[in-house]
Amino acid sequence: MKIDSIAVIGAGVMGSGIAAQIANAGKKVLLLDIVPEGAEDRSIIAQTALKKLLNTKPAALMHKRNAKNITPGNLEDNFNDLATVDWIIEVIVERLDLKQDLYKKIDAIRKPDCIISSNTSTLPLSDLTAGTSKDFSRHFLITHFFNPPRYMRLLEMVVGPDTQPKVVECLSHFCDYKLGKGVVKCHDTPGFIANRIGTYWIQTALLDAIRLKLTVDEADSLAGTPMGVPKTGIFGLMDLVGIDIMPYVLESMVHSLPKHDPFQEQTVIPDIVKKMITDGYIGRKGKGGFYRLSTLNGKKTKESINLITGEYAPHKQTTLESLKPSVKKDLRKMVSFDDKGGQFAWSVLSKTLCYSASLVPEISDNIESIDRAMKLGYNWKYGPFELLDKVGVDWFINKLNDNQQPIPPFLLAARGKTFYSFENEQALSLNLAGEYRPVEKHEGVLTLTDIKQSQRPIKSNSSASLWDIGDGVLCLEFHSKMNSIDPDILALIGSTVEVIPTNYKALVLYNEADNYSVGANIGLALFAANTAAWPQINQMVKSGQDTYKAMKYAPFPVVGAPSGMALGGGCESLLHCDAIQAHAESYLGLVEVGVGLIPSWGGCKELLTRWMLNPKRAKGPMPAISKAFELISTATVSSSAEEAKSHLFMRPTDGITMNRERLLFDAKHKALELVEGYLAPEEAEVSLPGSTARIALNLAVNNFVNTGKATPYDSTVADQLAMVLSGGDTDITELHTEDDLYALERQAFVTLIKNTNTLDRMQHTLETGKPLRN
Repeated sequence: MKIDSIAVIGAGVMGSGIAAQIANAGKKVLLLDIVPEGAEDRSIIAQTALKKLLNTKPAALMHKRNAKNITPGNLEDNFNDLATVDWIIEVIVERLDLKQDLYKKIDAIRKPDCIISSNTSTLPLSDLTAGTSKDFSRHFLITHFFNPPRYMRLLEMVVGPDTQPKVVECLSHFCDYKLGKGVVKCHDTPGFIANRIGTYWIQTALLDAIRLKLTVDEADSLAGTPMGVPKTGIFGLMDLVGIDIMPYVLESMVHSLPKHDPFQEQTVIPDIVKKMITDGYIGRKGKGGFYRLSTLNGKKTKESINLITGEYAPHKQTTLESLKPSVKKDLRKMVSFDDKGGQFAWSVLSKTLCYSASLVPEISDNIESIDRAMKLGYNWKYGPFELLDKVGVDWFINKLNDNQQPIPPFLLAARGKTFYSFENEQALSLNLAGEYRPVEKHEGVLTLTDIKQSQRPIKSNSSASLWDIGDGVLCLEFHSKMNSIDPDILALIGSTVEVIPTNYKALVLYNEADNYSVGANIGLALFAANTAAWPQINQMVKSGQDTYKAMKYAPFPVVGAPSGMALGGGCESLLHCDAIQAHAESYLGLVEVGVGLIPSWGGCKELLTRWMLNPKRAKGPMPAISKAFELISTATVSSSAEEAKSHLFMRPTDGITMNRERLLFDAKHKALELVEGYLAPEEAEVSLPGSTARIALNLAVNNFVNTGKATPYDSTVADQLAMVLSGGDTDITELHTEDDLYALERQAFVTLIKNTNTLDRMQHTLETGKPLRN
């Protein structure tokens, strides 16, 4: 079986989002919906959905050109086109009668091996297939995407008793490799895995916060980062998803779960929430939610709602002892506090983890599927069983006993053990019999997490480590704060360049943090500037240049493997690699102008030479100079790896991996492909026009300043950037080497960092995380 053509029926937010991700995978997709009564354009619903996809934020399409892969249509004029597709995804309203009627029509025209799936999360598979043909049931399953489909990595798959194994295998492979999904097979139970646990967790936190009279900010601080939950916390997550959705989800759970299920105790909708929905405070898509932005004294201020009075107020510093920074870092200590913060944290943690343990084997036969679903579907850092190992299974059981709370049998079976173990380079998980079983290994998946279980780093310091990932390939991992590039990282890159030629073949730059690197450590540069250590600053810049240059011209291939943000100095490290194998969700950019500086570790030089050598550019140096100037002066960041190619942050030949879990494996094999016959690149030389180009670029910036689109200091920074990109004091008859451009970068950097306006920008960014427009 093979999937080349796909149809999505239902052009709502979810259906169009699924179609967009299929288009991102480079596949043709037919998007169909009903014909509205009296409509002149019979495909108006799908046509409108396609137009919205082009302007959706966050973007549903990885590149706007991907919209060409989507063909809008309607369920009357284009219904017979379904006979040609390999996979039909039904995403219509959650009404069983409508779905069953649609399936009968599809069954009459579909081709023999066509796969049919539903995106439902509320209707049982057995009900969906009731009355359909045997062959239809063999090709039917549930594929539950999470919204937004481009960014949420979880896909829950439910298979019926008649579903053919080849259908499951084919679709699992496609969703994994092409759509970038973590496919988790679930049992056919209400809410499947992620929403069953996730909704219970949200409701528990909401009701406990109201019961204990906590502020929204306090609750999110307690049940957020300390528990490995994204910084949105619970209330921020509800604002993001939409508060108005919760009553529908809860109603579905009330009707589908047995009366004795603990979930039934948490299905109350508080009066404050009912009023918020009535008043239009349904979250980010409404007038606000548990949080909102208000303008006070001309400034945007974040406010949160009082869960008792319903009034909004700016955040106030908490006096809870359980929220002291040192306590928040120790989850055991935090949930043991007697104040209301500790009581809340323990209540949420204990109820959620106990409920998760009570659902084995109802929702899944193994704990790793549950943990994976919560990490991919709700962005938890740890799944519930990983979290139990983190706090200690015996400690948790003892605390439950002390509080006279019921203990699920599966949790009791784990007494004296951990839920996960690692033996003989094999990850193991605990089963219902209290025995360990091997965790399934997925072909083509390689992780540093697993490698760290069985070996020590070859070299390491406080900011980076070097790992042997097999077949003669080393992996250099950043692990400084936010993966900012500092002297320790540069030193390890330098020593790695010397080590590899004697015993190894290639190098991969990769880490498993949310972001590859946010850039250089500007705190160190600011400290040096405040002490007027100008020679040291000049040497710091030169050290980065020398390190990246040595890496670029090393006698072995280097592959960069980013995911998430790769900004500033992090982006510059990738620009000096032989090749990039990027996760699809990689956001590359040279953003130094935001702190009043310019890229000075070869970023200007690399981007300029790429555009100068681009065979598709217009004749003459100015188009290339102007493009590099535009990208750097506006701090352009690609919205995807695909868009990074358009900006030449990535080359056309660089690879893109859709599934984050497969990135290191793919990068390693790209490095190995380059080993045989490898030759370091030849140094580029370019002719630059000098002052004439600099004047032209400055005129353009001055126009932006005069119209208020740029600040006067933006013009100062842009002038130094123009000086570098135009070649400084030169003319078109001279050739510039890479070292010449490095020297111009250093000159511009030192000039700017001596300016108090740059220091103000750096200080402001360090304190607020936001750029200063001065």
